[in-house]
Amino acid sequence: MTYVVALTGGIGSGKSTVAKLFCSLGAGLIDTDDIAHRLTQPNGQAIEPIRTTFGSHYIDQHGAMARDVMRHLIFADPSAKQRLEQILHPLIHEQVLMMLKQSQHAYTLLAVPLLVETGTYLKIANRVLVIDCGEAVQIARVMTRSGLNESEARAIMAKQAPRETRLAFADDVINNNGTAETLYPQVVALDKVYNELSSKIN
Repeated sequence: MTYVVALTGGIGSGKSTVAKLFCSLGAGLIDTDDIAHRLTQPNGQAIEPIRTTFGSHYIDQHGAMARDVMRHLIFADPSAKQRLEQILHPLIHEQVLMMLKQSQHAYTLLAVPLLVETGTYLKIANRVLVIDCGEAVQIARVMTRSGLNESEARAIMAKQAPRETRLAFADDVINNNGTAETLYPQVVALDKVYNELSSKIN
């Protein structure tokens, strides 16, 4: 069984960048956001349950979930988000367990943006890695990447666990306030730690 490192961090913290660096060193990666995306693509496992629960209006002409339409519904009706999660979360969990079982890597990063908020994957993680940066850095990155204004960026952050709460769950922390030059040595050091830890359980 692969050693499981749950990777999380607030929006704009640089989770994807860090995950790519670990993968370049030989780590496995399972991204729950990617799984959710695949499930809601044409012929994805979630399509028919979504059609049954919400109606055909929420499936686009290509057979994928109509993301913009669903986003508007969730914004207007918070209970719709819960109904969508009741469809997606069990399917994502099933996929995660299957992919971990099949992983041939010494250790595998399990990227879960809302790891702390949901708590679902804490039980199967051997270790929790939090990607951390200051609030001002987060906001600047989100505004640049997504074209949002500051109040929109803050609204997203407000729905996530506070920075202090995330850090309280961390076994390891990568500081991503700086540049790629400061990031890479931290990844290399932890890659060595994770390989050593995985060798003790395999």
